[in-house]
Amino acid sequence: MSAMVLDAGALIAIDRGDREVSTQVDEAIRNGHPVRTNANAVAQVWRNGARQAQLAHVLRTIEVAPFARGDGYRAGELLGANRTKDVVDASVALLAKSADRVYTSDPRDLRALCDTAGIKAVVIGC
Repeated sequence: MSAMVLDAGALIAIDRGDREVSTQVDEAIRNGHPVRTNANAVAQVWRNGARQAQLAHVLRTIEVAPFARGDGYRAGELLGANRTKDVVDASVALLAKSADRVYTSDPRDLRALCDTAGIKAVVIGC
């Protein structure tokens, strides 16, 4: 079963009330598809839960994966192989598996990272 993977840009879209991304998340959950992000992406967008009600709601309903030591090594190696520097993008790319849908505000970079990692995910701009 393919999952929906959200990068920081997708989380920002949710926070700003983007209906398209929110609808996709709701449909994925309703259809039993996993929806996930990681702690790095959350840290990049979370500022004040009292003012981020939509984002807080979504984060309560999806998986937020931790970022551990081994993940750091894998992300660093991916960045080196791809010759880029965005740790959050690399960590999100590594959450994806083949056939997963990765929602991002930076499809070019995420697609390149997934390709470098050999992950045949569908990268969708938002």
